[in-house]
Amino acid sequence: NCYIKASGAYTGEISPEMLHDVGAKWVILGHSERRSILKESDEFTAEKVVKALEAGLKVVLCIGELLEEREAGITQTVVNRQLDAVIKTVKEADWANIVIAYEPVWAIGTGKVATPDQAQEVHAAIRKYLETVVSAKVAEQTRITYGGSVNSGNCKVLAQQPDVDGFLVGGASLKLEFIDIINANN
Repeated sequence: NCYIKASGAYTGEISPEMLHDVGAKWVILGHSERRSILKESDEFTAEKVVKALEAGLKVVLCIGELLEEREAGITQTVVNRQLDAVIKTVKEADWANIVIAYEPVWAIGTGKVATPDQAQEVHAAIRKYLETVVSAKVAEQTRITYGGSVNSGNCKVLAQQPDVDGFLVGGASLKLEFIDIINANN
């Protein structure tokens, strides 16, 4: 995570420039905990994306819906809204430095995971949306990863989905099974 200011009295926050100075290459922005616990809006997340890119960082942009939103059938409306805030603020060329991580909030750390069909459906819709509102090139070249209770038992079948370009792994990255996730496409 990072903040939107390069310096100042923002106790507890870290600037993109500081991350860059210490050698960080990537920053994760828009994670559900930041959105829900700290009430970070789509627009604030987009502002952070811009500042991170300006500082020379690459961005993992997390998007995803709550269980109530999935059950209400508005998953794509939610992820499109989250994407729209960023689309409005970045240039087409910036997408070369952004990876989208689709993380259904209801699956993060819960042991529940989207089925391969659910993940593929949302990933394909995200790619189509990027094609429609940004460009075909951005849609084709932007990596869209899946996060949300990825483990050694589900990674291979998720990795076989044509629009799942990898994973954003949480708790499983601290376990030996992480090796299986890394090698899911082998």
